Amino acid sequence: MKTNLLAIILFFLFFYSNANAQDFRLGKVSVAELEEKEHPKDPSAPAAILFKKGEVKFKYDENNGFQVLTEVKTRIKIYKKEGYEWANQEVRYYLDNQLDEDVSFSDAVTYNLVGGKIEKTKLKSDGEFIEKINKYWGQKKITMPNVREGSVIEFGYTVKTTITSFLRDWYFQSSIPVNYSEFITIVPEYYEYKSNQKGYLTIGRTVEKSRGSFTINSKERIEGQMGVTKTEFSQDKIEFQETRTIYLGKDLPAIKDEAYVNNMDNYTSSISHELSMTNFPNTPVKYFSTDWESVVKTIYNYDDFGPELNKTGYFEQDVTALLSGKNSQNERISAIFDYVKNTVKWNNYKGYSCNDGVKTAYKNKTGNTAEINLMLTAMLRFAGLNANPVLVSTRDNGITFFPSRSAFNCVIASVETPEGFILLDATEKYSEPNILPIRDLNWIGRLIRKDGTSTEVDLMPKMISKEGTNMSIVLKSDGSAEGKLRKQLTNHEALWFRKENLATNKDSYLEKLETNNNNIEISDYVRENDLDLSKPIIETYAFKDSKDIEVIDGKIYISPMLYLVDKENPFKQEVREYPVDFGYPKQEKYNININIPEGYAVESMPQPLNIATGENVGAFKYVIANTGSSIQIVITKDINTSIVQADFYPVLKDFYQQMTDKQNDKIVLKKI
Repeated sequence: MKTNLLAIILFFLFFYSNANAQDFRLGKVSVAELEEKEHPKDPSAPAAILFKKGEVKFKYDENNGFQVLTEVKTRIKIYKKEGYEWANQEVRYYLDNQLDEDVSFSDAVTYNLVGGKIEKTKLKSDGEFIEKINKYWGQKKITMPNVREGSVIEFGYTVKTTITSFLRDWYFQSSIPVNYSEFITIVPEYYEYKSNQKGYLTIGRTVEKSRGSFTINSKERIEGQMGVTKTEFSQDKIEFQETRTIYLGKDLPAIKDEAYVNNMDNYTSSISHELSMTNFPNTPVKYFSTDWESVVKTIYNYDDFGPELNKTGYFEQDVTALLSGKNSQNERISAIFDYVKNTVKWNNYKGYSCNDGVKTAYKNKTGNTAEINLMLTAMLRFAGLNANPVLVSTRDNGITFFPSRSAFNCVIASVETPEGFILLDATEKYSEPNILPIRDLNWIGRLIRKDGTSTEVDLMPKMISKEGTNMSIVLKSDGSAEGKLRKQLTNHEALWFRKENLATNKDSYLEKLETNNNNIEISDYVRENDLDLSKPIIETYAFKDSKDIEVIDGKIYISPMLYLVDKENPFKQEVREYPVDFGYPKQEKYNININIPEGYAVESMPQPLNIATGENVGAFKYVIANTGSSIQIVITKDINTSIVQADFYPVLKDFYQQMTDKQNDKIVLKKI
């Protein structure tokens, strides 16, 4: 009897758990999913991906050979209004007609619970759009209908392509929680892909072998008796082995952005696949990106890369005249670099392959990254310099963790000297030698020499960029202040300023400057060295500040930095699993003089502070002195490295907290 009772209990437990388990099929939304008010493991989440399933398979076409089909099905729960953005979905595709790439959405439905019953709203044609991003990329977009708090949305899409050199990346994590993510690849034996996994979470992986087949139809005209010709049709069934790989992730937390991250995709759990080998019947085995040497050799031999470096006739006369009288290495580098920057404008397209070629770019005075920087490299070589191209992955493309042709999306130039590499990117008109645009500062590049060999190049700057500020403040008894400020910016700080602000007219810039600094009033603004890149940017202005000083019970409370103070620690996470990327070493230094109002004296001042992180990562010094009617403060913050590894994060967070607290300490003045 006890045995029967136990069996009954187990039966009902099994039945109940299965009845309440999530159904990973489109069209099977449950009342429980619609009733859920918040994510059980992340109540702050505005939405969650309940499941996302992708499958990549190969389909043989007699006209085009193998095509790759990627089918994706997704269900998303919307908890809050902030999650409405997940009702907008887009999928990119190549616009090149020769690649024959196509995207189609299907089964797009919004579900709501109305009066205890499930209401379905299907996507109509007016909710689907096609958008051209640029001449290389387009995207198909949908906007789901009738979305509200509590909705569940579902959709599927299919991507068909003849591109087999890589498979589409699959992201298991997102900016919202993911309950279930499954990715399946079914690859015939003729292709072998190298898989690269990123992120810090464990993703399950299982591999199975199975048999696949496709049919080839053929016809043959045969001349029979009595001169009668007939057509015979036949079919050949080709069988092959295929590898089915299943990747599975469950209960994946939202990946949350924080300060000083170059690209969150670098640390998001994901999988990518790049073709490493093809082995077709009666055809020699062909190898692709197995290591960095084979990657760079493949790229260098592309018609739109290596051969472009050998073209010189289109510029020889101009560069010969340009170099007249310039004999030193630095003179020649600067002359050619400035010439290319000022002659050929970047069309904002990145890539290491030329589009129209260097000669056309020179003639039309516009080109993509490859055309401009390969042209620059060729000119530097013509001038007798040891110049070579450097493959780069820009920050928005991610870090080059693994050997892959798609790891790079850009190329710059370099000159090799006994003192090291001089790096140059002529697509940025405000850059200087070894002062690369911020987009290029992405860990490691790959230099390719004429003989096809390559070597790593550290892209991260070693020169310190400085921001120096001198401020004189005249403090008034009513809690207001008037003063003058002089700021000087060098190296990457100057590059960033010029790029962000020189195209803005003066009135708009001053309005932004006032707004971003707690609505101070600015007058007598002067800026020096806008276009003289060899000199620092210098700003001077007078200001009035009535919001950063408090008067309480006759006492005046003031933070010495006024509107320039950092009020919060930028590092908020308790644990960080990815590096802190400052971009470049930097020093901030403030020399501040405060004139005390007549009839007041110092009651208390912040204590001096001198701290360092250790390992030469950062240092902070706060010196303060009162000399009669004035107070002098010198504040220096040094960050000596571009990248700080994740295991140093607790030290760095505490360092920033101490700096923030000290900068917000108040000087207290009392009446005398």
